[in-house]
Amino acid sequence: MKSWKAFDIEIIKFKEGLHEIVFDIKDDFFSQVEGNELLEKGKLTARVNLNKGANVMELTFHVQGSVELTCDRSLELFWHPLSFTERMIYKFGSREEELDDLVMMITRDTPSINVAQLLYEYILLALPAKKIHPNWREEEEDETSEGGFVYLDQEREEESFGVEPEKKVIDPRWEQLLKLKK
Repeated sequence: MKSWKAFDIEIIKFKEGLHEIVFDIKDDFFSQVEGNELLEKGKLTARVNLNKGANVMELTFHVQGSVELTCDRSLELFWHPLSFTERMIYKFGSREEELDDLVMMITRDTPSINVAQLLYEYILLALPAKKIHPNWREEEEDETSEGGFVYLDQEREEESFGVEPEKKVIDPRWEQLLKLKK
C-alpha cells in the first residue's frame, strides 16, 4: 500500500513534548483499502497531536471533512460532513502488542508507527448507522415522530376517563406472601 506510507509518523525523530502532524485523506486513501465497499471518495484533514513522554505517547486525532455516501433510501450519492476526535495511547514496553482498544505497546526502538488503519477505522465508526440523503432527512424525521408506537398504562388511561380499574384477583397462596411484604 504505497499511499499508506504517507501516514507513517517517524516517532524516533520527535523529542519529548507536544507535536502536530497533518494528513490529507483523499480518494486514493480509500482505494487502497482491501474489501472497502462503504467509502470510495472523501476529502478529509486529520490533525494528529502527538504528546511524547518518557514512557508513553498520546495521539489525539482531530478529523474534519466530508465523505461521499450512498443514501439507504434513494441510492443517491451525497456528501456527508464528518468532524470527530479520537485518542490512542502508545506505551513503550518489551514487545509490540495491543493491550486495549485505546492502548498499544511498542518497543523503544520502533522507528515509526503507521496511523492509516487507525484513521480508516475511526472514519468508519464516525459514519451514521442510517445514511439518509439531506433531501430525505426531514421526511424521515416526520415519519419517526408520527408513526412511532405509543404505549399507555391501561390503569392510568381508565382513571383519566373516570372508569374504575378492575380489581385483580390474587391467588390465595400469593396473598400470604404479599402480607409479609407489607
